[in-house]
Amino acid sequence: MKLVFAGTPEVAVPALDALIASGRHEVAAVVTRPDAPSGRGRRLVASPVAQRAEEAGIEILRPAKPRDEAFLTRLREIAPDCCPVVAYGALLPRVALDIPANGWVNLHFSLLPAWRGAAPVQHAVIAGDETTGAATFLIEEGLDSGPVYGVITEDVRPTDTSGDLLTRLAFAGAGLLAATMDGIEDGTLKAVQQPSDGVSLAPKLTVDDARVDWAAPALRVDRVVRGCTPAPGAWTLFRGERLKLIQLTPTPDRTGLAPGEPAVGKNSVHVGTGSYAVELLWVQPQGKKPMRAADWARGVRIAPGERLGAAEGAADVR
Repeated sequence: MKLVFAGTPEVAVPALDALIASGRHEVAAVVTRPDAPSGRGRRLVASPVAQRAEEAGIEILRPAKPRDEAFLTRLREIAPDCCPVVAYGALLPRVALDIPANGWVNLHFSLLPAWRGAAPVQHAVIAGDETTGAATFLIEEGLDSGPVYGVITEDVRPTDTSGDLLTRLAFAGAGLLAATMDGIEDGTLKAVQQPSDGVSLAPKLTVDDARVDWAAPALRVDRVVRGCTPAPGAWTLFRGERLKLIQLTPTPDRTGLAPGEPAVGKNSVHVGTGSYAVELLWVQPQGKKPMRAADWARGVRIAPGERLGAAEGAADVR
């Protein structure tokens, strides 16, 4: 088939590579988000998908919006048989969906109908799912509601961050997307409607979602930190400034600390939660580089009664 691939971030590159390498289909063009400001200089940088397409000599389409007439005209001229999609980042209008003969087929990183939306992997980790996966489905105008072509499953490991899990799913899902294109071409694969039960939503996580609630149980705190790593980044307040929490681990044998109460040892920092404590391993103070939590604690010299999470790191007056 003649394909037009749509995707933007690094997580979409393995699927593009798989389609280029398949030898069975022609990737005639890619659709990606416009170049965006990046770094301290805020210079415009092409998306990872655009960079990979340029290396491969593939035409790049960067519409500001997918309903732009110039983009739609060019897409009609290319006349793709199918448009595979991975994390493109914009809603596709009906006029665009109708152009390829076999529609737009999305690789989504969940076992649909679970976790429909922009952040399925993050929500799976935060919810404590033990198994997740990826699915290919035909895009409709509803939110990730189209019929499914194929799925793969992936275990969620106890220490997985959303970044770890997404990387594994990106590579495993690349093979699934390529196989889906093969099955559509030879007619051996038919999409099956999603069940009406088991639907859950995974909206994009905000900075507020990533704030740690120390009154929550330790396992919940751990899942929020892992689910929000690397983005948007879990955090708490200390002395009125944000402290990014990069890595911690639950410590069931450490009890007796109030929520947010730190206990600093020679080479360790424990913090109380709504159940037992967690040990902070890596943190990033505001305006500084990531560092070991024990080094951070030695530097700030936490005073008796100070708490993590308090607006000003105020002393506990109980």
